[in-house]
Amino acid sequence: MDTVAVALQAMPGVPAGHKFALRDIAEGEDVIKYGYPIGHATRAIRKGELVDHHNIATNLSGTLDYSGITLKETDSPPALPVLEGSSVSSSRAREGAITNDSEGISACQIHSAPSQKGRAGGESSFFLGFPRPDGQVGIRNDIWVIPTVGCVNGICRQIVEKAKIDAPPALPFWEGAVTNDSEGISACQIHSAPSQKGRAGGESLSILYFPHNYGCSQLSDDHENTRKILRDMVLHPNAGGVLVVGLGCENNQPRDFEAMLGDYDRQRIRFMVCQEVEGDEVETGVKIVKELYEQAQTFERVPVPLSKLRVGLKCGGSDGFSGITANPLLGVFTDYLCMQQGGTAILTEVPEMFGAETILMRRAVSDEVLQQTKDLINNFKNYFLSHGQPVGENPSPGNKAGGISTLEEKALGCTQKAGTAPVVGVLEYGERLDSPPALPVREGAVTNDSEGISACQIHSAPSQKGRAGGESSGIFLLSAPGNDLVASTALAAAGCQLVLFTTGRGTPFSTFVPTLKVSTNSELARRKPQWIDFDAGVLLDDVPMEELLQRFIAYIIDVASGRIRTTAEIHGNAEFAIFKTGVTL
Repeated sequence: MDTVAVALQAMPGVPAGHKFALRDIAEGEDVIKYGYPIGHATRAIRKGELVDHHNIATNLSGTLDYSGITLKETDSPPALPVLEGSSVSSSRAREGAITNDSEGISACQIHSAPSQKGRAGGESSFFLGFPRPDGQVGIRNDIWVIPTVGCVNGICRQIVEKAKIDAPPALPFWEGAVTNDSEGISACQIHSAPSQKGRAGGESLSILYFPHNYGCSQLSDDHENTRKILRDMVLHPNAGGVLVVGLGCENNQPRDFEAMLGDYDRQRIRFMVCQEVEGDEVETGVKIVKELYEQAQTFERVPVPLSKLRVGLKCGGSDGFSGITANPLLGVFTDYLCMQQGGTAILTEVPEMFGAETILMRRAVSDEVLQQTKDLINNFKNYFLSHGQPVGENPSPGNKAGGISTLEEKALGCTQKAGTAPVVGVLEYGERLDSPPALPVREGAVTNDSEGISACQIHSAPSQKGRAGGESSGIFLLSAPGNDLVASTALAAAGCQLVLFTTGRGTPFSTFVPTLKVSTNSELARRKPQWIDFDAGVLLDDVPMEELLQRFIAYIIDVASGRIRTTAEIHGNAEFAIFKTGVTL
């Protein structure tokens, strides 16, 4: 039974989003939230008193062998109810509090399925995407200029600036584009929509470049991490065309880097090595970008099943509401995507799994995945310890100000983004999900001389296998730190076309794929509409989870279909960061 609850609105001595004691807690006693310990009391705490980092401390220390975790326990993983441990406490005497004797919202109700049927022959949802020859599907069709080394950042910038001047004027989004007030387009409507054709369909293309400081003077893992992340970006399906710009003398040699790509799409991906160009490399680059731009306008959006969608799960600037609103919303969406639609989600921020890792371990689909998950956690703990740092040195000042007191509390909220879907694999940093087989002539495309592929035919495509030999639909865990820029980049690099990012404090950040910001509280959504795409705080105003989930699904489908751009896209925010652990020459 929980010994603390969250104040949904301010009460004497307890700010909104912070915890208060439900009963007296003795010094040294574990403090329980979400049904799990989130640390221990450093002094006696009275019933009703504020519980924060001043009177609670982490229980985390070093690595563990997790010998007690076995696959036998995976049959019934403990589900975290969306509003468990939450309460309103005010002059209304906690009216609407979610307690053990409250009717509240049950875990069963929270995780109840929307109207779509399961994977076993039922209805499937669709979005309009760009099928690529390697079997991936893009949700954007932009032109990317990517440097192999930081020395050519300026050249890439000049190429993009000049190419934008010469490019056709940007067009408005498709006629009838969905706004925040719309209920979106149903799967049936999307499937019956005529195929869109580049600029004729009203969708503009962005031309972007991605500067970085690396590609030379790096050794060992740092050098390989740079090459892997850049490779993953070049091969990403969200790019309608890519120009890779090298210098020629860098450690990340352009020819060797090109070999890393394998059998790539040479129509969409082009190379230019500045030291080998006769004359003005900027003009040469602009010419290539123009060619890529014109070619990308011929690519069509076609209906593809939601099983082709890979989403990254991320939180940043979390607060006390994260674990009871936005993160559970992502959790029920993840269950819908993975368990009903056959899609894939990736969870990272490994240090923010510390304290909740056993919940994920119990959901591993095999002994191999279980061991990989154990290694993932302990390897990251050893990374901290090897630098002389404690494994529980978290949360951040902003987290504490928002009501999160220990890393265990943060982790128990963070991992709710993964819902209850099975953990089907573990990815190393910079590793990409295996690409599915190529789609047959743009699966689902409708042309004048083709009858297209029906929804039933698309849905019946053979399922893809994950790294561990299991179904790729489900949750993958990815090795990366909690840093927003580094972790979000790693999610996109792993193959996610979209990152779902929950935040209670707010951030304008976006990685190089659309990063959809979900607020944990409505006040943030009101104050920062230029940052926030979707408000999960309405759950605190008695909006049912099922109703909000349906809105969220429709919104994500519209973002994936290009009918909505995220706020970060509208404001031109697209960044990436590479994990660095070693020396620089």
